[in-house]
Amino acid sequence: MQFLTRLPVPGVNDFSPLDLARSAAWFPFVGLVVGAIVALVAFALDRRSMALAGIVGVLAWVWLTGALHLDGLADLTDALGASHRDPERFLAVLRDPHVGTFGVVSVVLVVMLKAAALAICAGNTLLALPLILAWARLGTLAWGRWLKPLKAGHGEQFAWQISIRWMVFWALLLVGASVAVAPVLCAAPLVIAAWGAWLKARLGGMTGDCLGAGVEVTETALLLLVALTSGAVPGLR
Repeated sequence: MQFLTRLPVPGVNDFSPLDLARSAAWFPFVGLVVGAIVALVAFALDRRSMALAGIVGVLAWVWLTGALHLDGLADLTDALGASHRDPERFLAVLRDPHVGTFGVVSVVLVVMLKAAALAICAGNTLLALPLILAWARLGTLAWGRWLKPLKAGHGEQFAWQISIRWMVFWALLLVGASVAVAPVLCAAPLVIAAWGAWLKARLGGMTGDCLGAGVEVTETALLLLVALTSGAVPGLR
């Protein structure tokens, strides 16, 4: 919770990289919590204005996560746009703390897509939203286990201690919940696999920024799927 959110939880000041890696098993749970809060915000405004529910819901989403994964998306798109397939240039731009045009445009587009999708089916998405965020964070475990790290950092640290048993546990739990709540979310493993395959083909591995960007891509894709098939989610209107 301390690493992934702004939620006021007891701080852990003295921990090792190993502790941080082991905590990754709980990332999907953090997604469930953040998703539930965002869903409540959207529901509170949905009966007044669907557009307002979508916009404020995404604002809450960004605030709760501290734009952590949006930062990864911006860094990755900047590096891809400026590197021209030069691996050394890619890593150099990835390390640059400044945000360029590619990064700004990618963040704006993702935020717009999320707000629009949330506005379309804010009421119907209440039960699906926590699952969307949990699936996306399960993706970080899969990518961290599957892909080799391109450089030292959080991505490399998470790859050390990702348990297959935890991944199977969360996958089975989320599949069961998705079947009950929003069957379209059973496509989440395909989205996760597609992002991992793209990273492997395009970059040959991953970094922490690639994991963060993957969370944003997965969240956006799954939210759009629910928005386009909102009849598959039990209606609450």
